[in-house]
Amino acid sequence: MAATAHPATVLRDTYQRQRADGPAAILAIGTANPANRIEQDEFTDWYFRVTKSDHLTKLNAKLRKYVPDKSGITKRHFYHTEETIGGHPEIIDRAAPSLGARQGITTDAAHNLAADVASRAIVAWGRPAADITHLVVSTNAGAHEPGADLRLAGLLGLRPAVRRTLLYLHGCSAGLAALRVAKDIAENNRGARVLVACTQASILLFSPPDDDRIDLLVAMALFGDGAGAVIVGADPTGPIERPVFHMVSASQTTLPGTEHAVVTNFSESGLTNTNLSVEVPMLVRGSIERCLADSLAPLGLPDASNGGWNGLFWAVHPGGRAILDSYEAALGLEPRKLAASRHVLSEYGNMSGATVIFVLDEIRRRRRRQDDSEKDCQWGVMSGLGPGLTIETL
Repeated sequence: MAATAHPATVLRDTYQRQRADGPAAILAIGTANPANRIEQDEFTDWYFRVTKSDHLTKLNAKLRKYVPDKSGITKRHFYHTEETIGGHPEIIDRAAPSLGARQGITTDAAHNLAADVASRAIVAWGRPAADITHLVVSTNAGAHEPGADLRLAGLLGLRPAVRRTLLYLHGCSAGLAALRVAKDIAENNRGARVLVACTQASILLFSPPDDDRIDLLVAMALFGDGAGAVIVGADPTGPIERPVFHMVSASQTTLPGTEHAVVTNFSESGLTNTNLSVEVPMLVRGSIERCLADSLAPLGLPDASNGGWNGLFWAVHPGGRAILDSYEAALGLEPRKLAASRHVLSEYGNMSGATVIFVLDEIRRRRRRQDDSEKDCQWGVMSGLGPGLTIETL
């Protein structure tokens, strides 16, 4: 009778077999937006009209000064329409409970759009949906059980054994957090193929203008709706699977004493008590270089002999024009380095967690337009800021 292997040997061999050989990669991307589109230079009139606030002329003038030039946004897409708001007067009445109405507007629309972008990513990937082993969903829409992850799995016809993870209310860092989780899953489960889907709905924080809340006006002028999806896996199988981006490293850093800077709370009136502190750009400017340097040092980045920070490509979540300006100033980036992020901000606004997927897709498009001589493999950074303040880096 053969000798039984020592448990430590079995554990080691099992662990080695379970892990992938190489780093995780993004294998396919899908993005989409709701049909309702509002030009930013028309938004002020639209917003004050639908909230029945035309009498607040001073606030109207303040918002008009901010959009579109100072916001850096030219248009946005929304699940909600003027008719939607008109059919739910409780949404513009701060004293009335409106959470149910808001969730009702978003639950079907946001999840169906997530299914649409996930289907696009699966088609681009080139393998059947049945080959998806894990599902990571990030959303702020639909607080219910079973959750958005199970709903999406059903809409896509994923296998009953698919392993699901739901990330809820991570704010602007949600997309990067979902990618970080997917990277860990793919690298620690040989053969895993992870579908990541991010969908956000701004109707949850939609609110009428308030004389005491100028930051609320900024939020109304900033956020839009959209969904993004990617397929993540390690050790791609050719020729079907072609990596778009490899994810070599991931980190998360929380800036101490900054919990107050980005705050939202669920209430019967939606995501209320929203606070977007004017300190945030200053906090980014004072801390982002040290955070990135600590995260990337094990990779030998930035390489001073290859342009330093300007030697990398950048996929920064466009939390707002001032946030991008702060990255650019703190790191000494050439204007072209954040061109993809600024383009996405201009075309779609801040779609919270889904936005960074749009940025990755824009970078991919721009690389396709380059000469072959400019398409060499290049180091890059994905970075985003969320409540905490939390800095996610890949």
